[in-house]
Amino acid sequence: MSDAGQTEREIYAGRVVTLRLKYLRQPNGRTFLREIVEHAPGAAVVAIDADSRVLLVRQYRPAVDANLLELPAGLVDPGEQPIESARRELAEETGFAADHLAPLVRFYTSPGFSTELIHIFIATGLHEATAVHDEEEEIGLVRMPLEDAIQRVLQGEISDAKTVAGLLAYGSQNSEVRTQT
Repeated sequence: MSDAGQTEREIYAGRVVTLRLKYLRQPNGRTFLREIVEHAPGAAVVAIDADSRVLLVRQYRPAVDANLLELPAGLVDPGEQPIESARRELAEETGFAADHLAPLVRFYTSPGFSTELIHIFIATGLHEATAVHDEEEEIGLVRMPLEDAIQRVLQGEISDAKTVAGLLAYGSQNSEVRTQT
C-alpha cells in the first residue's frame, strides 16, 4: 500500500464537498485507490398544486453551463432533518408552504464515488408563504402541468437527476398521470 500505510487521506475540504483518497485492500492482497466525494445530503420537493401543476424552479448551474428546470431543493443543514430542509427550500425557492409533506423516494446520486443522498418529498395543500430568498441564487418559478413535466423528462428536456427521479417516482404512484409515448 502506498502513502506510508495510510488507508484514507483528505485532499480537499470545502463548504459542500470533501475529497478523500481511500485505499482498499482486496481479499487477494492487492490495494486499489478510490476517490470519494463526501457530499452533504440534500432534500427536494415534488410540489403539486390544486390544478395538478408541479412547481419547478429554473436556475443557472455553472457546472453544466445551463439553465435547468428543477424541483425545489437544497442541502440538509447540520442538525436538520431532511423533511425540515424540504419545507424550508420549498418556501425559499417558490414562496409556497405545504399543508402536507410526505416522503416519496431517496437515492444516492452516484454511489461509485459520492456519498450524496437525496431525499425527495411530495408536497400538497400548497399556500403562499413568506420566506427569505437566498441572495446567491437567481431562481425563476415555473408552474407546469404534471403530465407536461413528465413528457419533458422523457424527451430529455428536463435532465436534472433529482428532478427526473422525483417526477417519475411521483408519476408512477399516481394513476391519473398519463404520458404519451
